[in-house]
Amino acid sequence: MKVAASALGLCITAALLAACGGSSDGSSGGGGDSEYVSGGTFTLSMAGDPGKLDPQSSASTQLFTVNQIAYDNLVSVDGKTGEIESQLATDWKVDGTTVTLTLGSGITCSDGADFTATMAADNINYVADVKNKSPYLGTFIPAGATAKADDTAGTVTITLASPAPFVLNGLASLPMVCAQGMDDRKSLANTTDGTGPYELTEAVPGDHYSYQIRDGYTWGPDGATTATQGMPDTIVVKIVQNEGTAANLLLSGDINAVTIQGPDAKRLDAAKLFSTSTPAMVGEQWYNHNSGHETSDAAVRMALTQAIDFKELASVATAGAGGPATTFAAIEPVSCPGDSISGSLPAQDVDAAKSVLAGKKLTFLYSSAAGSAVSAAAELAVQEWEAAGATVTAKGVDETALQGAIFGTGDWDIAWVPLNVNSPDQLVPFLSGPGLADGGTNFSGIDNKDYTDGVTQASSMNGTDGCDTWLDAESKLVAAADIVPFANSAVKTYGNGAEFEYPGTFMPTSIRMTK
Repeated sequence: MKVAASALGLCITAALLAACGGSSDGSSGGGGDSEYVSGGTFTLSMAGDPGKLDPQSSASTQLFTVNQIAYDNLVSVDGKTGEIESQLATDWKVDGTTVTLTLGSGITCSDGADFTATMAADNINYVADVKNKSPYLGTFIPAGATAKADDTAGTVTITLASPAPFVLNGLASLPMVCAQGMDDRKSLANTTDGTGPYELTEAVPGDHYSYQIRDGYTWGPDGATTATQGMPDTIVVKIVQNEGTAANLLLSGDINAVTIQGPDAKRLDAAKLFSTSTPAMVGEQWYNHNSGHETSDAAVRMALTQAIDFKELASVATAGAGGPATTFAAIEPVSCPGDSISGSLPAQDVDAAKSVLAGKKLTFLYSSAAGSAVSAAAELAVQEWEAAGATVTAKGVDETALQGAIFGTGDWDIAWVPLNVNSPDQLVPFLSGPGLADGGTNFSGIDNKDYTDGVTQASSMNGTDGCDTWLDAESKLVAAADIVPFANSAVKTYGNGAEFEYPGTFMPTSIRMTK
C-alpha cells in the first residue's frame, strides 16, 4: 500500500502503502552525461493495475508509483540524508502546531493554469476532511489539520490540532491536484490534472498507461527539470503480473525497468544490468480483529503467530536475500532506527497453537503481484498453520482484489500487506483509531491501548526525541500478536537501456536514457 514519506508508497514491494523518500544503491554500465540520449520511450513494468487514478483515493503501491509521474508534492526528501528539500515549495518552517510553506514561482498545471497557494490549501483541506475518506488522512496529513492560503505572498499555512514530529515527511508524499481536478473529482478516475513532469495521454486499464513529457518543468525534487539530458519524451507503464515474464521482457529490451523480489533477480544480476536497491518490508502479517472472524479472538491471533517459524518464513519470502523485520517503518532514511520486533515476537510454540487452532477455518490473502518467493512463503505458512490444526484457504489475488477485500468486503482473516513508510507516525491510522465503518483506515480493527498510549506520548515529543517511545509502542503490538512484520529485504529495480533512481518510489525526473 508507500504509505510514506511512503511512503508508500512501497514503495517498491507489492504493498498497500508506498512511501516517498528512501535510498538507492546503483550499479551502472553507463558512463556519465555523454552516454545519455534525450527523447524516446521509457517503459516501466508494474505488477498490478493502479485502478482509479485519483491520486488521493488509494494507498496502493501501483497508484503511488504512477502519481509520481503526473503529480508533485509540496516538498521532497533527500534519499540519503533524510533532509527536507524543495519541490513545489521553496521555503518551509514548522513552529509548534503551525507549518508555513512558500511556493516557488512559475509553477503551472498540465492545462497551463498557474498552481496557486489556494490550490495547495484546497488539497490539504480535502484530504483532512473525513467525509472524503482519503487514506492519506492521518498518514500524510495529521488528523485535525486545516490550511489557509495567501496567494499574494504565495504561502500556505497549516494549523495542526497537535504537534506532529514528522509533518514535513508526510507532505513529501502528498500529491497536489490542480483546480479542474479538485472541482471534478470524478474526472480524475481516468485522467490526470497535476503539475508533474509528465501528463497522461492514454489509459488502458490492465494493460498500459502512457505519459508525455512537459516542457518548461523546473520545480521537481530539489529543482529537477525536464530539460536535463537523457530524459525520455514518453513514459509507458506496462502491467505485467508475472515476474518471470517481466524479467524476460527486460532482458530482451522490450521494457526498460522492473522491480524483482523473487529468484529471477539472480539471472538479472548475472546479466550485469543496471540496478538500484531499496530496503523495504516485504512480509507483514495482519489479522482481522473485527467481529465475525475467528481472528477477532486474541487467543487465535496468538496461536497463529506461535505456529509459524518466522525466521524461516522470512528467508523463503525473500528468496534467501533478506531477513527478519526489525521496525515497522523500514524505508531509508528510517526516521527511528532500532528494533521493535525481534525481542517482542512470541516464540514458536506449535503445541500451544494446536490447543487453540484445532477446527478453525480461516481465509488467508496475499498479493499475487508480490512474486514467486512470497507465494512460496505463503504455501509454507499454510502448511504450518494446518500442522497446528487449522484449515486455511489461501488466495493469491491481484492488488485490486486485495484492497477490495481489506478495505471493502472484509472477506479475510489473515492477510499479508506490507506497509512501507519511513516514519512511524504515518502508520498510526492503520494500527489504531477508527475502523472502516467509522470512516477510518484501521482496516484490521486493531485496538491496543498500550500502543495508543505510547503514540500519544511519542507524538508530543520533538522529532527523533520520541523514537524510543515510538519503538516501544510498536513492540506492544507485536507482543500481543496484533500484527507481525516478519520480513525485510533489499528490493532491486533493474534497468536496461536506461538508468534511474528508485528511492522507495519511482522518480521520473531521475530517468536517463542510455545508448
